[in-house]
Amino acid sequence: MGMGLCLASLNFSELNIILSVLGAFILLFGIISIKIKNKWFLGEALPAVFIGVLLGLISAKFIDRYRWGSETNGQTSEITLGMARAVIGVQLVIAGFQLPAKYTLHPWKEITICLLPAMALMWLCTTLCMLATVPKITLLAALVIGSCVTCTDPILSQAIAKGPFADKFAPRHLREIISAEAGADDGFGFPFLMLAVYLIRHADVPGAGADHSVAAGAVGLGARSGDVGRLGEGVGVTIGQWFLETWLYTVIMSSIMGAMIGYGSGKALRFRFAGMLALTLKWVDSESYLLYPTAVGFWILRICGMIGTNAILACFVAGNAMNWDGEYLRETLERHDEVNSCIDVLLNFGGFMYIGTIIPWSEFRQPETTGLTYGRLVGLGVLVLLLRRIPSIFMTYKFPPHVVKDWEEALFMGYFSPIGIGAVFYAEHTRHLFPELGEGDAEETDLVHALVRVVYWLVLFSTVVHDLTIPALNLFLPLRRKLTRLPAPSNAAVDGGETFISYNRFSRPVFNEAELPVVSGELPMYPTISQEKIKIQRRYTKTDV
Repeated sequence: MGMGLCLASLNFSELNIILSVLGAFILLFGIISIKIKNKWFLGEALPAVFIGVLLGLISAKFIDRYRWGSETNGQTSEITLGMARAVIGVQLVIAGFQLPAKYTLHPWKEITICLLPAMALMWLCTTLCMLATVPKITLLAALVIGSCVTCTDPILSQAIAKGPFADKFAPRHLREIISAEAGADDGFGFPFLMLAVYLIRHADVPGAGADHSVAAGAVGLGARSGDVGRLGEGVGVTIGQWFLETWLYTVIMSSIMGAMIGYGSGKALRFRFAGMLALTLKWVDSESYLLYPTAVGFWILRICGMIGTNAILACFVAGNAMNWDGEYLRETLERHDEVNSCIDVLLNFGGFMYIGTIIPWSEFRQPETTGLTYGRLVGLGVLVLLLRRIPSIFMTYKFPPHVVKDWEEALFMGYFSPIGIGAVFYAEHTRHLFPELGEGDAEETDLVHALVRVVYWLVLFSTVVHDLTIPALNLFLPLRRKLTRLPAPSNAAVDGGETFISYNRFSRPVFNEAELPVVSGELPMYPTISQEKIKIQRRYTKTDV
């Protein structure tokens, strides 16, 4: 009797279940974390997704997302959109300030090529993959879905930009450009999405504009399905609104806002009082200093959410601007920063476990409505893996002179372009740009039917394949990084007569150019650095030891 009353008084609310599962997973992962990360070269994403799937929809709805919050129908999309914005926004600020000082200014040609022509080719190649495997969708609908998965995920890409695998195999120039591109292209993917959305919205089809009246800015980041519909008006209006609302308001304004907030936040930490810096006066403790990127991320998410601009792009720009002179990264290294890496890991755990719980397993195979089957989905995953990015990188890699040096590095950069939480964010946001099921015409209905199924499948497929590729490469790839222009530092590992340098984060080495060895007949690994740049590096960075 007493035991029954005790059990009846237990509170098995969804929040308590989620906290217990997340806490238990972090504890169990932490016990063997060295084995998982340094021996098996797995990150947090794949184990977290696996646990989320196991304890979510597959395991008798142990975690039932339909009972969260207000327990109302349709709330999952809102929760997922908010989760994705928060996770990506904070992590992009962290990724931005960990790049070298003024990094985006020096390889601006390379970044521009990656963000515009290369991404456009990725978008078109992904669209062709959609048309080849997903039935019942038009070309414009395929462009919309393809734009959601075009961008390289900024979270999953950090597994090849930072961490044990990157230290062992990836050259520093590739690590930096991959991290910078992944952070920026999530924001620059928005114009591709909105161009496809505007083409559908303003298509001159029968009945367009008869039953819907949409304000000029209603299809931006604040749009909801009840406010959208066919407008007609043709291609001219499409291009005009796309340029004004997407490029000027969303992209350029977000970049300016992120730059101002990031640069101002960095300067606020170093304002002078009576000729002395605030850091010198010890007004800022280590905890507050290291939590600055998280606070900036939350602030930008709130501001951009209110005015309807692109918070994802603004967060990455803010991270770069915060460390524009290199002082913030230098200070965090001197304070032995582990706070931001812990926040990074915690967001990965929570974000990917949540995605595991909401994967729509029962909706993947629907030959009657969407025409999708598991065979088509697997074929789509393979095609996207091979054709989404690799051809575009091979077509453009010779134009950036100091980023990708040969076809092997082009293949590496092209293959490792995972699809993750960023695609989930775009998919859930796209839902709000079209009418609810049954309220739109046939093209819009087929698009909404296929959107979430296709995007979530590709997120799952990419997470599994890309995460398992890393330990597979570790088994077969030799350790090879023969130096031609850099002296071996104290943390170099020697294997088979070849020297390998392991750089922590993205800090640059400090050296004297006159002491650099020159090997005849071989191209230098890095471009020649002038004495003036070496002095700047001595001032703002330090060597990892």
